[in-house]
Amino acid sequence: MSHRLPISKTPKCYVGGAFIRSESGRVTELNDASGTFFANIPQCTRKDLRNAVEAAAKAGPGWAKRSAFNRGQILYRLAEMMEARSIELAKAVALGGASQAQAAREVAASIERVVHYAGWADKYEQILGSVNPVASAHFNFTVTEPMGIIGVIAPDDSPLLALVSLILPAITSGNCIVVLASNTQPYPSILLGEMLATSDLPGGVVNLLTGLRSEMVPTFATHEHLRALSGAVNAEDRKTLKLGAAESVKRVRLLKAEQPIDWFADTMQGAEEIRALIEFKTTWHPVGA
Repeated sequence: MSHRLPISKTPKCYVGGAFIRSESGRVTELNDASGTFFANIPQCTRKDLRNAVEAAAKAGPGWAKRSAFNRGQILYRLAEMMEARSIELAKAVALGGASQAQAAREVAASIERVVHYAGWADKYEQILGSVNPVASAHFNFTVTEPMGIIGVIAPDDSPLLALVSLILPAITSGNCIVVLASNTQPYPSILLGEMLATSDLPGGVVNLLTGLRSEMVPTFATHEHLRALSGAVNAEDRKTLKLGAAESVKRVRLLKAEQPIDWFADTMQGAEEIRALIEFKTTWHPVGA
């Protein structure tokens, strides 16, 4: 029987529906919990971030126009893809030192969170929108609209569950996103990108980058086409993001990564998470017109 060399994987980021290695060609070595080399992770640059924003801008109008029911179908399809590769996802989570049981629990919670938001896709409008009483002969009603392109920065703890918990409320309502994955545990985002590519989600709706916080965060803060920033970051990065957001007028929703965050909690999902990343439009219409 002949022996063959194993084919080692070349991880790539998912941008605009395609897999990229980073414009710079730089990589960072990723080791498993025992310190053994596992893979070279792309070290994306500010140029990659700008390219990802362009990809999101192209995908935005089409995704926003999809029916709520169709967006729910597509998200449920993502859950199917994750379920089929749940063992592989658990191994990716365990690279950071989690036990097999902990990793399996995180993957199960992540899949359930996708199904949760698939269910919200055609329901949040009824909860968050309203018909408003007014003292005139008009119908007055408020409806929700997506903000546009949102920058998402994922924390290092719970690298898969935190990632999907930040992604899903943004895209459920029709936004597109550019994500900077965990700095120390980026591999789950690599696998998630592979599943997004086969989930019927249009290319460019979710763009996943890996790279150094120090290089990427300032550009997230100041890029004028990002309409909001969401994530969990440390105090220094929060300051950078808030100062940049004030200049370019972004909405900011940042959790404190230096404090323990229970990503498994029910409070980390639901209509209020969707509300944080949408806009409201109020219309007056004459009665009888």
